[in-house]
Amino acid sequence: MKKILVVLVLLVVSLVRLEAQEGFSFDFHGFVNPHYYADSRSVVGGREDMMLFYPKPIVRDSLGRDINDGWQANMLAITARLNVKITGPEMLGAKTSAFVEGDFTGATNATIDNLRLRHAYFTLDWGRHRLLAGQYWYAMVVHEIMPMTNPLNMGAPFHCYARQPQVRYEYRLGNLEAVAVAQWQLDNMSQGLLSGTPQSSPLFARHSLIPEFNAQLRYRQGNLFVGAAANLKTIQPVVPDPKGTLHTSLSWSLFGKATLGPVTIKAQTLLNNSLYEGCSLGGYLMLTDGTLRDWHFNTVWLDIEGNQGHWRPGLFMGYAKNLDFGNTDYTHCFGRGHDLAYLWRVQPRLTYTTLKGLSLVGEAEYTYAGYNQPVGNLRLSLSAIYAF
Repeated sequence: MKKILVVLVLLVVSLVRLEAQEGFSFDFHGFVNPHYYADSRSVVGGREDMMLFYPKPIVRDSLGRDINDGWQANMLAITARLNVKITGPEMLGAKTSAFVEGDFTGATNATIDNLRLRHAYFTLDWGRHRLLAGQYWYAMVVHEIMPMTNPLNMGAPFHCYARQPQVRYEYRLGNLEAVAVAQWQLDNMSQGLLSGTPQSSPLFARHSLIPEFNAQLRYRQGNLFVGAAANLKTIQPVVPDPKGTLHTSLSWSLFGKATLGPVTIKAQTLLNNSLYEGCSLGGYLMLTDGTLRDWHFNTVWLDIEGNQGHWRPGLFMGYAKNLDFGNTDYTHCFGRGHDLAYLWRVQPRLTYTTLKGLSLVGEAEYTYAGYNQPVGNLRLSLSAIYAF
């Protein structure tokens, strides 16, 4: 930790000198977010289960007791965040900027509490055209419509939540905007067979030689924002593989946001063929005959929130249906949620904001998982956000 603080101090000093000498400007921000949460049963999640996907199934011990049942609680502050926005001089006829951000959630569960890179990108903006290169939101994460729930999942697994290294091109023509993205993998990795062992690794994407592609068409008019996206991912599921067999998955999305006076409404539907890397649902099977096959989820969610005053109520609702539930003709299953026929969540929240950087949030999150024996989990959470 001392080394990290020394590096940060040296970085700040260097940036101040650069600003004075080269005409760059720097804007530092961040927040501290202590978060307390309690669950009525064990859950499938990440980062000490702060990122909750769904409750674990019923598993009985020798006495017939469900070992996943029972309350547990925790408190963390690992989402504390620091960022800097850099605005630079005009280059190549474009306005230039960059953004670097980190938090302390770590790249994996094993490295929790370590400083982790969230965003690191630069942009060239020619007005109608904009180019972004670096680490940014996973393309199926439409940040304009991101649910404003406070826990780390931000609507996942109904809404994607991840970041990937990428090159992103945007073209604006009036109210229309076209987006094209080529992205690679780092923290959020595909699953497959690596040297005969099932695991997550960026090697399955790297050996395909093909980046993940995303295309979007968006429309903005006043307080209305709508769009559609298509996502194409190709991996080599077995490494090493002399045959170089590839597997391609295609996912679709429709999304929108509308501000109606004091209320903001956001919604999305996904035909999710394999978005495990985006902290969502779906995946693929290695069938007993050696072929590969996607298994699909159809997902829809709605988020409603007050946007004025000190007291701001909100409600998130999500539903996902496994379109291939019950398929057992496979040797390996990769992805998330294959043993679920459906999944739904209702999550009311209430935020009190001082409008000066401090907010207090209380939430109740009920997630119901459609295993062969369905189970539900109630999460109660309290958090404070001090933004600067």
